[in-house]
Amino acid sequence: MKTLLLLILLLSSTATFSAMNHGGMIMDESGMIMNHNPDKLPKDCKEISKDVDITIRGGHKFVKGFNGKMFTYDKRDWQVPACARVNVTFINEDDIRHQFMLHGLPGYLYPKGMFTIELYGKGQKTGSFIVPSRDYTYYIHCEVSTHTEKGMKAQLKVGEGSGDLDSILGLTVPLTPDYYPIHNDRFTWAALAFSIILGALSIRWLNNILARKMKKTSKPT
Repeated sequence: MKTLLLLILLLSSTATFSAMNHGGMIMDESGMIMNHNPDKLPKDCKEISKDVDITIRGGHKFVKGFNGKMFTYDKRDWQVPACARVNVTFINEDDIRHQFMLHGLPGYLYPKGMFTIELYGKGQKTGSFIVPSRDYTYYIHCEVSTHTEKGMKAQLKVGEGSGDLDSILGLTVPLTPDYYPIHNDRFTWAALAFSIILGALSIRWLNNILARKMKKTSKPT
């Protein structure tokens, strides 16, 4: 009987901790959602104007055609009405950690002004947030800095937005373009010419050695 009770307690505690929800964080073994908010209105909104469903995929395969980039989202630009409830389904197509992290929301509803969905590998999660009424362009990215630098950025416009953000693949020019200038001066060309001559002489020398060896082996014994 005691064994059965212990087993029941163990199973119930496992179920409790498999999907923790505390401090605005919903967490389980596959990832987490931070600041999920399906019902609390911003101070400047009297009601939810519209439900907007967004499905966004993240991964390496979506950078095809963008040289020098490693990760991005399949879509990188959205526009929603003021006071909309945005329901985001984030799908990670890779076997590594990716995030959908949005900045600039009011801090009294969203600590640090963020809404985040994170997946530790392949999978998907859905969370919601409600945007305020002002026209504004929100920045979206993956928190892993190298993923951001290598293409994982997007934007969400509320109303008319506040302009396009820089460095969004396929949408705006990079703030700091990848540029690798090559300066060939006379010393560079001299080194190249020397290398070519040295290579040609080396090939000729090796051919002569090979020819002599072949001549020796071809003599009758």
